[in-house]
Amino acid sequence: MMGKYVEKEALPPPVSTSGPIAWVRDNLFNSPLSTILSLLTIYLLWNIIPPIFSWAFFDANFAGDNVDACTGTGACWVFIKVRLNFFIYGFYAEAERWRVDLSFLLLAIAVVPQFFDKFPYKMWLGVASVTLLPLIVGTLLIGGVLGLPPVETHQWGGLMLTLVLSYVGIVAALPFGVILALGRRSEMPTVRMVCVAFIELWRGVPLISVLFMASVMLPLFLPDGWDFQKLLRALIGITMFQSAYMAEVIRGGLQAIPKGQVEAAAALGLGYWRSMGLIVLPQALKLVIPGIVNTFIALFKDTTLVLIIGLLDILATVQSSIVDPAWRGVAAEGYVFAAFCFWVFCFGMSKYSQALERKLHTGHKR
Repeated sequence: MMGKYVEKEALPPPVSTSGPIAWVRDNLFNSPLSTILSLLTIYLLWNIIPPIFSWAFFDANFAGDNVDACTGTGACWVFIKVRLNFFIYGFYAEAERWRVDLSFLLLAIAVVPQFFDKFPYKMWLGVASVTLLPLIVGTLLIGGVLGLPPVETHQWGGLMLTLVLSYVGIVAALPFGVILALGRRSEMPTVRMVCVAFIELWRGVPLISVLFMASVMLPLFLPDGWDFQKLLRALIGITMFQSAYMAEVIRGGLQAIPKGQVEAAAALGLGYWRSMGLIVLPQALKLVIPGIVNTFIALFKDTTLVLIIGLLDILATVQSSIVDPAWRGVAAEGYVFAAFCFWVFCFGMSKYSQALERKLHTGHKR
């Protein structure tokens, strides 16, 4: 006679097959070579990370107004605290710095919601960020209208200048790149040759040469009475340079689209521009999101080269402060601060592009 069956709760899996211990064993110590490399990595991190934390936090100096307040072997963050306004605003008039702060706020309102999928009016904010925002911010920073005192662009500097150069370059380089990519694939020989010549010319010279030519040589070819400000020349040079690289990235996406997509659009009666705008380009841009964002990140970091034409971006303001005899010996702190600022913006662009890829299924996963 069979006994009564009693159902028991399922036991949890053994610790050795799930959880942190299993992950460590499967990923760090799953073979002799992996074990040796993991132990070597742990040893190196143990010898590198604690001294860095001690220098940056535990032994660092945060209070004070000059270099005399920095004692011991830790970092002198007093330098960053005292010179922070210069690193952000450059030589922008102190009484007018509220205009820069308002510009930062408007930029955050336009950009930050793009990181949240369910944020209301997200699309309209994105459109405004590439149409109205540059006009509003330009009016605020330059002044001369609506009762705002004018501020010469040679007074701009620091993080503000870095963001202006990179944002304008990004907003302008993408549409120019799309036009050049379409022109390079055009069936009209004249259009194709002009676009090819433009792309190869700008890709064949380094950006530092472009900036030097825009600053020194361009005024020699302008008619009498014409004078472009140095910042405007730098913006034109950066935009043209990055547009050439952007065109090649987008051309790669266009070539990845099957010819049948164009033929299907033609069968529906769509003309060239409608088929490109509604069918081909959306697919091509989706495919090359990583390349586009990589170009944007490179542009953001390349803004440091404007130092050679006398514009002080955030890295240049740090370098000019380091050579001040009153702050001798604080070079590391300044460069760490500049590197952190660049990392924050570049990492943000990278994470947004990854989220956009996942949302649009760019990888075409099965």
